[in-house]
Amino acid sequence: MKAIPVELKVIGKIHSKYKTRNQAPRQGNDEVSEIKIYEEFAEGLTDIEGFSYLHIFYWLDKSQGYNLMVQSPWDTKPHGLFTTRSPHRPNPLAFTIVELIQRKDNILTVKGLDAIDNTPVIDIKPYVKKIDVKPDAVSGWLERKYLKND
Repeated sequence: MKAIPVELKVIGKIHSKYKTRNQAPRQGNDEVSEIKIYEEFAEGLTDIEGFSYLHIFYWLDKSQGYNLMVQSPWDTKPHGLFTTRSPHRPNPLAFTIVELIQRKDNILTVKGLDAIDNTPVIDIKPYVKKIDVKPDAVSGWLERKYLKND
């Protein structure tokens, strides 16, 4: 395994009602939580109010270990780790799309985040519907399992 040095800057923390991994929902829900951006990065939030959705990248600092074959909650058959959304990964980087409810100074109130309290935030990017929506996307094995009623 080749390792390269990587430096990540934590730009803020997630504040949610979830205190443990077991309390956090799979793939988010309609719960409201807050993202507090550190003051040194707050200027980077300028104009964020114009976006209804955001991509949030965060570090799963409580994640422990991983397996390359995992059983998803949506199937009894094992699948390759990289075809699942398991939080247990070689690099526990998480990503989700949240609805931006409001911004007040350096605090973003969002809906749809599945992270536990005090999870480090690594980055935020705007959701851009012309770029981020892929109507012809195929969802692999999930097409016949989890998404069959969509």
